[in-house]
Amino acid sequence: MCATKARVSDERAATKSEQVGERVDLAALLASSPTLLSALQAERAAWTERVQALEQERDHLRAAHERLRQELELWKRRIFIAKAERVDTEQLELEFAEKLRQLDVLADTLGLGKGEPQKSDDDDARAKDGKLRGKRAHSRGTGRRDLRSLPLPEERVELSDPHLEKLALEGKVVRHGFDEKCKLGYQRGGMRRVIIARVRYKAADAEGNTDVITTPMPDQMLPASSMATPSLCAHVIMENIGKGLPLFRIEDSFERQGVVIDRGTLSRWKKLVGDALGQGVLRAMQEHALATAFCISTDATGVCVQPIYSHEKGRQPCKKAHFLVQVADADHIFFEYLERETSALVSSAFRGFSGYVQADGKNVFDVLFDDADTLQRNHPELEVDGKDRIEVGCWYHCRRKFWEATVAKSEVAREGLARIGRMFELDASWKDKPPSEIKRLRQLHLRPHVASFFAWVHEQRPLFDDKRGLVRTALVYAANQHQALMRFLDDGRLPMDNSRAERAIKNVALGRKAWLFCGSDDHAKSTATLYSLIASAKLHRIEPEEYLRCLIRLAPLWPKHRLLELAPLFWARTRDRLDPEQLAADFGPIAIPEEPLDTSASTEQQAPG
Repeated sequence: MCATKARVSDERAATKSEQVGERVDLAALLASSPTLLSALQAERAAWTERVQALEQERDHLRAAHERLRQELELWKRRIFIAKAERVDTEQLELEFAEKLRQLDVLADTLGLGKGEPQKSDDDDARAKDGKLRGKRAHSRGTGRRDLRSLPLPEERVELSDPHLEKLALEGKVVRHGFDEKCKLGYQRGGMRRVIIARVRYKAADAEGNTDVITTPMPDQMLPASSMATPSLCAHVIMENIGKGLPLFRIEDSFERQGVVIDRGTLSRWKKLVGDALGQGVLRAMQEHALATAFCISTDATGVCVQPIYSHEKGRQPCKKAHFLVQVADADHIFFEYLERETSALVSSAFRGFSGYVQADGKNVFDVLFDDADTLQRNHPELEVDGKDRIEVGCWYHCRRKFWEATVAKSEVAREGLARIGRMFELDASWKDKPPSEIKRLRQLHLRPHVASFFAWVHEQRPLFDDKRGLVRTALVYAANQHQALMRFLDDGRLPMDNSRAERAIKNVALGRKAWLFCGSDDHAKSTATLYSLIASAKLHRIEPEEYLRCLIRLAPLWPKHRLLELAPLFWARTRDRLDPEQLAADFGPIAIPEEPLDTSASTEQQAPG
């Protein structure tokens, strides 16, 4: 046993001496070779740097993967789940109940915007008249709808029993009234032939020579050789522009009715009408809006335009242009065709206007709000018109950024949605009140919510400066639009959102899915005119097709300096001054009132619902 221990101890001592010898040899080798030491140190530094670069690349790829995942989730939500910005408000209120309660205490809005809004004495009086304030009440219908009250032509069908009718003739039974039931039927309308018979007169002079005089044709918008009447032109325009049907479908519809009209002819009718109305009625509307509007809401959407074919270039893809929409108070809606969405073209559309302009945060609109020095420095090619325009932000666009950021499963995005949702809820509870009262309530109750929201945004933004993604985009948009988004608090007539322009431009977005593109720049300009007139007619609850028919009929006959009287804003008053029978006819004489219509007073400028 002792011998074994001694042997092990000797082996350990030998091993230790060998290791010490190796260290001594290595140290001596390193001391004698400083070049080798520096090379090893450089190699170690290079590997350390390589590892750091790989770790940085890994983090970058992970961040890019997360951004792509968020973008994919956002597109899946838009395409397959909901294109609208649907938000589970109840879940948000449960999640941020304490935060919202603190904000309500700060703004003294506990209970406001929930259930029935607070009512004043005037509200109670209007409620007795059936004009309830706050959210629109949808009452459930009772019983069957009374179809007799509808202004429809009536067709009566009597059903009788042959056996009982025979007994009635024999005097064994007596008819005892009818059991009547109303239903709705449909009879397809179609083309009609309009024969214009101009009277010819034979006249003889003193010498006995005779001459035939034919009644002259009245002024028309389309050439005299055209087969179209105002009613047919209005129908084609409404089917194409108002309903989004492409011209080849209209052509097919006419052919099935037995009338062959090629789509090229339909396109020429549209262009001729659009050009004539754009240079007359629409220009008068624009001048009136730029001179009198309080706030213009604006937005733009893309449209494809077919390039002109040439043998040198051959076939080319459609170019991308834009339709700019302008909603002037509750008076007019305009569509302006822009070959390119540039600051110069946007500025020209607002030249001469002084007032509020509500738009999203797109930088192409910045030119409208720059002062003269900034404008001259950044855009020396533009002419300064000397008008002051005040920017108003859109809370819908701000909310959309936070809604998109929720795909990142971020609590910050959800809290932003909850805060903005509470603001909309409060503002909707008093939207039908007078503008002065709306301003007072906004200053009293809504301003603390808005101030707290922006304080929260500026607090959260630095935390996401180094994190690219949807959350940072939402916070940056809100911070950059701080002053513009608070502008609606200055006047009760200013809406919180730009939904007026969004709703107006929706018809273009839906229609281009069917008609795909405009034939040329000139056709796009005439199309913008027709979109403007149809949208303005809908704004004033005027039947668009009948309005276009009357407009095509009257515009060539109306005094050029009074064309504003034909605008949808004043059409109801103008129509009441005309003979209904004369106006109902596509051709024939019509008495134009000699006394001009008073167009100085427009509708009351309020924030629309």
